[in-house]
Amino acid sequence: MPELPEVEVVRRGLATHASGRTVHRAIVYDRRSVRRHPGEMEAFESELSGVRLGNVVRRGKYLWFELPSGLPDQTPQAALVAHLGMSGQFLVKSTKDRREPHLKVSLAMDPLEQQPNVVRFIDQRIFGGLFISPLVPTDDGAAGGLGSDLALVPDAVAHIGRDVLDPVFDGPYLASLLSGRPSAIKRILLDQSVVSGVGNIYADEALWRAKIHYLRPAADLKQRQVFALAQALKDVMSEALEAGGTSFDALYVNVNGASGFFSRSLAVYGLQGAPCSRCGTPIKREKFMNRSSYFCLVCQRNR
Repeated sequence: MPELPEVEVVRRGLATHASGRTVHRAIVYDRRSVRRHPGEMEAFESELSGVRLGNVVRRGKYLWFELPSGLPDQTPQAALVAHLGMSGQFLVKSTKDRREPHLKVSLAMDPLEQQPNVVRFIDQRIFGGLFISPLVPTDDGAAGGLGSDLALVPDAVAHIGRDVLDPVFDGPYLASLLSGRPSAIKRILLDQSVVSGVGNIYADEALWRAKIHYLRPAADLKQRQVFALAQALKDVMSEALEAGGTSFDALYVNVNGASGFFSRSLAVYGLQGAPCSRCGTPIKREKFMNRSSYFCLVCQRNR
């Protein structure tokens, strides 16, 4: 499943190739991919026709295009929201390019010289989707997500917590989120309503960097550990972003179809039995929340 760095890579690609352009025609090839849109397929196609795509914004694993309101101040009141689910991809192509298998939605944009003019949403497993949602004010008055200064967020995304690449995220902010919570720290990191965008891979990598066992109760962590974890989360996400994300198969690519290479830098995830790069102890794997947790028994003691 694409995680925060992968979705941010996609956001940047869409901002480069699609932001500011007008949709001439929206075509839905599979109504399941717009099932969350009121009126579903026909309404989705008609409501996007002739609409100019604004800023591309991201919070956690959600992306959205701000849509113009038509009001004198042009403040957007709605957004085209996308979630990649387990296998969703956005590709920006030329009209002449062959149609991909599993193509679900296409947005034909105004032609620009030397620029591709179709945004294609591909989704093999159909857990992702697109829909239009009204924008509402953020509860803290800060920008709704990365990519826009507006303190607005789609109503359908308002319950999602801020992510670790958000400017407000730091040690004190994470400490405020963890205060008094008795749950295991990894369980909290995977709770998208608390901290968004942290999936299994990056949770394991950040916990290893901060030398914290994944089962430690969050409330038991010392301030220095929380601050170290906040920095580790930011570092691992930033490094993954620079590498273009983590690709284990063809289900994650950027808007140009290229894979990410952060998998080559992983310290623990997927490395059961390999020596810890800090102490040499074999990396251990345990089942957790229908997933796998990878950690070092020596560097990450459960105490």
